[in-house]
Amino acid sequence: MQAVRDREAIEILKANDRGGYTVPTSRLYPYQWNWDSVFVALGFHTFDKDRAWREIEMLFEGQWDDGMVPHILFRRDDPDYFPGPSVWRAGGAIQSSGHSQPPVAASVVCALVEAGGEEGERRGRSLFDKLLAYHRWFHRHRDPHGKGVIGVVHPWESGRDNSADWDNAMRQVRIAPDLGNYQRRDTAHVDADQRPKQAEYDRFLTLVTFGRDQGWNQDTIAREGQFFVADPGNHFILMRADRDLLRLAERFGKTVEADEIRAWLTASEVGTNLIWNDDVSAFCARDLRSGQFSDAISSAAALVFYAGAGSEEQRALMIDHLHRIMDNVAFGLPSLDPDHARFEPKRYWLGPVWMVMNFMIARGLAEAGQVALAEQIKAGSRQLIEEQGFYEYFDPVTGEGCGGGDFSWTAAMWLAWAGRHGEAAEAA
Repeated sequence: MQAVRDREAIEILKANDRGGYTVPTSRLYPYQWNWDSVFVALGFHTFDKDRAWREIEMLFEGQWDDGMVPHILFRRDDPDYFPGPSVWRAGGAIQSSGHSQPPVAASVVCALVEAGGEEGERRGRSLFDKLLAYHRWFHRHRDPHGKGVIGVVHPWESGRDNSADWDNAMRQVRIAPDLGNYQRRDTAHVDADQRPKQAEYDRFLTLVTFGRDQGWNQDTIAREGQFFVADPGNHFILMRADRDLLRLAERFGKTVEADEIRAWLTASEVGTNLIWNDDVSAFCARDLRSGQFSDAISSAAALVFYAGAGSEEQRALMIDHLHRIMDNVAFGLPSLDPDHARFEPKRYWLGPVWMVMNFMIARGLAEAGQVALAEQIKAGSRQLIEEQGFYEYFDPVTGEGCGGGDFSWTAAMWLAWAGRHGEAAEAA
């Protein structure tokens, strides 16, 4: 089975290659997605190191002048996807969406540099200033008040579109009266019961319309938009990425830049407490307009270990939650606590297991000394792919593969992590 799945994963990455960048899967997602591409690079690195670097380099070809790397690069218009470039009306040389996605790039670049010899060193150096500009963008535009916690201006920016983390804030979004009749494309490719609901999509598009009307002025969007929520996912992923960017700065002799990054980490360690919800003893999303907490414990909360953040007491309580959650499903880690009222095992980010989340969470747990729990998550991930194949996500109760098929980052996670035995075989 190992050899068979290895060959299948490699073929999926090659089939989804569009000439130096990779689409997540054909038709459903026909463009270059930010964090998808970065994770895909880990898969390519197991058999084609040059191609791995090219994936990330092509992503940064779409970086804006202010440092942002958009969440989608529309390298060509494709009628299979909505909303496309004519709706967003954003970007420079490459048309794009108007906000970003979880900033995993520095962590993957760091891993590739440390595994890549002289060529990895050279290409990592060439990306350093771009990565630094990207992180500066996050700390300026997604923490405009200097609280040390990272917010998102749209659920899509979190990468976890319909997570229950956003329920409170999304209820406050007044749907734009001029959306008109639009046709979603996602439900033509995947069962509607596995996708975000229509009312959520109306609000998603309302937020896009506002950003477009502001000319994608990021300061205005963060300060005046209807949605601005502290996100445990982006916060913890950026903290980890800052730590890995610091490793690169020290490696490359960037002393002034290293001091700047250390200051970000100090602020973020303070800001982490702003997303600790005492009512549920967990890290939760928090509306930065109203201060209201979500009561949802999503898989993003478990990224605290990946970030190397939180107090000993907070981390111990999160371990208790993880054991309870894992005991309630056949396959972990679900994207939402099964005890939550909104849990749906097949609907996108309301329950399904996602391989990239499992990868980051398991790595963080292992680094925190929670090796048995990390191995449990990895073993379950391996079993899901062995039995179901390379789906976008998986039902944590039945193990059924859901969403898009022949999915690039699932193939990449098999090659770089879930399908490997032992730390020496892992790319990151």
